[in-house]
Order: sequence, then structure tokens, then C-alpha cells
Amino acid sequence: MFTNIYRLLKYSFQSFWRQKLLSVATMAVMLLVLFVFQGIFIFGAIGDNALESIKGKIDVSLFFQVDAPEDEILAVKNEVEKLDVVKGVEYISREEALKLFRERHRKDETVTQALDELDDNPLSASLNIKTHETDQLPVVAAYLNNIVSESLVDEVSYNEDNKAVIDRLTAIITVSEIAGVILALFLAIVAILVAFNTVLLGIYSNRDEISIMRLVGASNIFIRGPFIGLGVIYGFITATIVMLLSIPVVYAMAPNVIPFVPDFDLVNWFNSGFIGLYLLQIGISVSIGVVSSMIAINRYLEA
Repeated sequence: MFTNIYRLLKYSFQSFWRQKLLSVATMAVMLLVLFVFQGIFIFGAIGDNALESIKGKIDVSLFFQVDAPEDEILAVKNEVEKLDVVKGVEYISREEALKLFRERHRKDETVTQALDELDDNPLSASLNIKTHETDQLPVVAAYLNNIVSESLVDEVSYNEDNKAVIDRLTAIITVSEIAGVILALFLAIVAILVAFNTVLLGIYSNRDEISIMRLVGASNIFIRGPFIGLGVIYGFITATIVMLLSIPVVYAMAPNVIPFVPDFDLVNWFNSGFIGLYLLQIGISVSIGVVSSMIAINRYLEA
């Protein structure tokens, strides 16, 4: 068994070296396919994290009157937390609000001096309410307007334009991914055709050897083996090259991603999923190589 495997691999590598230029051309097309798929994975991860980051910052803010009793505020908080659509409610007291305001404007001396001159804290307590889905925010805002007394609440703040931004970004990400998949499939078909012709040329250049093998009773599996192995070689080498080239690209991109998605570490995401991405790339490229080889050898043997 091991002897047969060794022979198959030996013949596969011999075919690979005999057609070096054709092999390079085949792998070049397969490289394009894998780079497109790799781009879909990377930019998809960036887009998804950007979307989640934006969603995480959108909420309904409930600002209370300055003199609103804390126990009534907490009662409203407990009532809102009972809603199924609510993911979490953050209570910000007047003291916390003042501290955050000072921190935000610490470089503005005018604001700082104005606050120091005041005898009392001018800021009110508030509740920041997050939902499981952004389209549930208007429901919560409407609910708050109905149940909370105007004498207790100063303002219910919710910007409906945020949902439009999220919907637009979601649509852009979806269309981009679909376009990427269509392009990748088109290139995959081109790669299969190029690999098919490469293998077919290899078959014709070795047709005398194949004829001798058939005369001595070699099985079709043994005849097909070296050419299928050639497809595996194409796929394995191409996937390895793509992953090696992706490393510097990802490291170069990472600093430029941070300003747009501060919570997303592209390098860490890539490193943690490196093996999975590598195996997936091998699977895609080997499939292209094997399918094209199978089609070519079957066409020749059935001729």
C-alpha cells in the first residue's frame, strides 16, 4: 500500500516539474480565487465587527428631572428591565453624570471653570437602555413615553437616523459579500478550466505510458492517481502561498482598521483562526485541483 502511495506521489511530482510553466499558470489563477475568498473572510469579519460596534453604542436614553427621587428612578429601571426586548439598563446617577461630563471636557477650561462656580450639580440622572436588536429601540422609546410621568422625566432621547445608518451598512456588507462570492465562483470556474487543460496536456504527453499501463492491466484508479495527486499538489501549494502572503497583509492592515473598529483586533482574529482558514483554503484549492483532474482523466479514459 505504502509503495503504491509513494509511486503515485512520485509520478505526480514528476508531472508537476515536467510542466513547470503550465503549473505556475494554473496556480496563479487558483491564487486569485483564494485571495478573493480570503478577502471575503477578512472584510466580512471587519464589517461584522463594525456593525456590532455601532449597534452596541446605540441605545435609548431616559433623562430625569434634576429633582427626581432616586427610588422612583430605580423603580422605572426595574420596570424597564422586565421587558423581553431589553438587553440591559445602565443607571447613571447625577454624581456619575457630573464625573463623566468633567472627564469629557477636562481640556476645556471654560466649561471646567463654569462648573466650579456652580453651587449645585446641574446634571440629572439617566438610564441608558440597550435592546437585543436595534429595531426594538423605537418600541422601547414609545413605551417609555407612555408609562413615565412628565413630572419625573425630562427627555426620552432616541435618534431614528441611527437605525437607517445600520440598515445601510448591513446592506453594503451583504452586497459586498454576495459580489465577492460571485467573483470567486467565476474565478473558480476559470481555475478549473485552466487546471483541466494543464492536466489534459500532461495526460497527452504521457499517453504512451498510460497505454502501457492499460496493456499490463493497471486499474483506472492507478492511472488516475498521479493526475489527481497533481491536483492535490496544486491546491496544497497554492493554499500555503496564500496564507503566507496574507500574514504581512493582515499585519499591515491592522493599524488602519483600529480607527474604524476600535474593539476589533484584526491580527488576533487572524492568528486565532489561522489553522481554520488554512484548512479551508486547502479544501477549496484541492477541490478545484481534484475536480479539474478528474474531469480531464475521465474524458481521456472514456475517449
